[in-house]
Amino acid sequence: MSTENALLTILVEKINNDTLVLPTLPAIALKVRKAADDPEINLNAMAEVIGLDPSLSARIIKIANSAYLGRTIKVESLNQAVTRIGLTQIKNIATALAMEQLFVSKNEVVKGYINKIWDRTVDVVANALALFRIYQDETKDRRLNVDTLTLCSLVHNIGILPILTEAERHEEVFANPAFLNVAVQKLSGQLGGAITNEWGFGKDFVQVAESWRNMKVQTEAVSYLDFVRMGAAVAGHVNSQKDAILNICMKKNMISDLALVESPEYKEMKETGKAIFS
Repeated sequence: MSTENALLTILVEKINNDTLVLPTLPAIALKVRKAADDPEINLNAMAEVIGLDPSLSARIIKIANSAYLGRTIKVESLNQAVTRIGLTQIKNIATALAMEQLFVSKNEVVKGYINKIWDRTVDVVANALALFRIYQDETKDRRLNVDTLTLCSLVHNIGILPILTEAERHEEVFANPAFLNVAVQKLSGQLGGAITNEWGFGKDFVQVAESWRNMKVQTEAVSYLDFVRMGAAVAGHVNSQKDAILNICMKKNMISDLALVESPEYKEMKETGKAIFS
């Protein structure tokens, strides 16, 4: 049996036996989510929790000042940032900003792959957010919100991480990127669903992580799944499904004209989204 087939067999067996090690949320994300679920929490107490992580604190202030919150007056303190974002949104925003901590490896070969995945993920996030802004401006539809979309976009490819962790024990596999792509196509959706379920995330997150590659899964109304797929298509990361995705999104009136993604305004919105995670 080839190394590639052996690794695929190992992955499938571990998934079936529920023995594959799944990534866990960063500690600070767990603390923020637990605090946000406390009905007695207030903005000052939440700021204290976030303040335990200087890097997250700086990013929270950065996103509070970003164009996506539509404010021109800058905040300068964590308390002001948490107040601007609000307790309802801070849970998903803080989790999203902490996600980068999962995309690390001490193995140089694996690190290269993980860095590429993170860069592509941020690219999808940036495009999904820009598309979402256009959609809201054109339709005034407020059923979906930007903080949930941000986190949905960031976890859409989370199922790849345990595949790379397992493959790290078989470095020769990385000499064949085509095999890794097959493993990702076959298994990452199932793993993504398992991870987001284990984290206690809601159905929107699980649906995106589990099914964003599976075009048989569709939603009747415009959904986070649609924006993640369209973000990936516009970013050029799903060439084989790009036309199908864009056709569905156009039928759902998610964007009036695809030429808008080439406009200077769109490109500026996309860069604003990328800057949040730089």
